[in-house]
Amino acid sequence: MNRSVAHASFTITRRWKAAPARVFAAFADQSQKDKWFGGGPEWEPVSRSFDFRVGGHEHASGRWKQNGVVSRFDCTYLDIVTDSRIIYSYVMHLDECKISVSQACIEIMPDGQGSTLTLTEYGDYLDGYDDAGSRERGTNALMDALGKSLEA
Repeated sequence: MNRSVAHASFTITRRWKAAPARVFAAFADQSQKDKWFGGGPEWEPVSRSFDFRVGGHEHASGRWKQNGVVSRFDCTYLDIVTDSRIIYSYVMHLDECKISVSQACIEIMPDGQGSTLTLTEYGDYLDGYDDAGSRERGTNALMDALGKSLEA
């Protein structure tokens, strides 16, 4: 197998009417996060664990209904400032193939009566995996789902 690494980064910004504490809680509380984090109706959960603290780990895996592929997210929280910042590193697998290692930073700032979230991610895509922008599109979809959960 030829080994290779392709690097990419992106930044996503969203503004919501929800206060920073409400946005932060959507990441920090598993029951709230489970409302928006995942592959939607096309994705069937397989396993889940959640330990939101510095040094804690989060795991989510699920099977895509259209092709049976299992995607797996394994995260370690590196820095957490309540209501303000979350920095984490994560590894993604498709079936048993490790496709990427990434670091993400979420910043939540007060903005009038609501908040602005800025998510910046740096990804290393491994051994010929061609992301072709799908991580950024998927993260945008997750932020859209988060926004809908904040309105509920």
